[in-house]
Amino acid sequence: MNRPVPITDAQARAALDKAVEQVRLNLPKYTKKCQHHSSVNGIYPACKNEEWTCGFWPGEIWLAYERTHDDAFRQAGLTLVDSFDRRIRRKVKVAHHDMGFLYTPSCVAAYKLTGDEKARQAAILAADQLISRFQPKGEFIQAWGRMGSPLNYRFIIDCLLNLPLLYWASRETGEEKYADIAKRHTATCMENSFRPDGSTFHTFYMHKDGTPSHGRTCQGYRDDSFWARGQAWGVYGSILSYRYTGDPKALDTFQRGLEFYLTRLPEDLVPCWDMLFQPDSGEPRDSSSAAIVACGLLEAARILPQGETARYQRLAREMMGSLAEGYAVPVPAEGAGLILHGTYSKKSPYNTCFPEGVDECTSWGDFYYMEALTRLCGDWDPYW
Repeated sequence: MNRPVPITDAQARAALDKAVEQVRLNLPKYTKKCQHHSSVNGIYPACKNEEWTCGFWPGEIWLAYERTHDDAFRQAGLTLVDSFDRRIRRKVKVAHHDMGFLYTPSCVAAYKLTGDEKARQAAILAADQLISRFQPKGEFIQAWGRMGSPLNYRFIIDCLLNLPLLYWASRETGEEKYADIAKRHTATCMENSFRPDGSTFHTFYMHKDGTPSHGRTCQGYRDDSFWARGQAWGVYGSILSYRYTGDPKALDTFQRGLEFYLTRLPEDLVPCWDMLFQPDSGEPRDSSSAAIVACGLLEAARILPQGETARYQRLAREMMGSLAEGYAVPVPAEGAGLILHGTYSKKSPYNTCFPEGVDECTSWGDFYYMEALTRLCGDWDPYW
């Protein structure tokens, strides 16, 4: 197998338009309800607005609206804003850190694109919920579980993508408390979640006195392996942190995390679900990881000095060329996703995962695939 051919502008436009039509086909199924985190036999079940992943589908709707300016997408997106507003006001399954995944692509995006005040207020309430989980001893946002519980005194690498909600809330309200907590959490994460070689732990535990305890790769194959989606969160999250703070350590973290990621990729640039494995192992891929990293590369190319960005652009185009050519869902169908061969939760002898969404479409994989195509098709103002 040869290295993927970089996706051209024309191919990116065609792939984005194909994605938009799949989103349009799915509107009747997921406007009054939400989309499950992963497909089942290629089709997403509809679900209540209760999962941590429910924000990604509205994000696809807003990306489709930006591409087409079709009022059908606008109305569907605002209908879902109503649902997200009710969820945060009623505190429906929000006792965790994933407020950014929920409210940035659904409500921050809606406010940026339409000026909808309900979306703005819901996103600010979500930011309030997120900072309520900040632990001053250790300076981190506790991922989930009863606050202060020794078994749950931990954070995970995913949270880096929740933090843009806090920077946005600081800009909107003029209150520095949101950004301050984001900066403190990021510093703790960079210090502990990234190993010396640039690889990442999924989970990091802290002692109750605020000192570091130990890292684990709970979502990956085992504690000393390299969970592909977690590595992707680390790559994209660190360059976003650099954009907001200008901290050279965030840029260094991005570069180290990216270089490790690249050393573990197969020829088609789409990793197995844990980067301990190569495709000949028979282990499933995680296409969502490649889509997330492509977004991080394109963000780096957007904000770094021009002389440093050509490599990032080419890598992103190669990854997106591989996804569009080899992983895109070939035939549109109501309830289908955008890219195949994602992995939500893969059981191993060493982790505690419940097996689901293995070799399926994933809601975040679809969203980041569509985001990367949107970035390639024009000067996009990020939701993050």
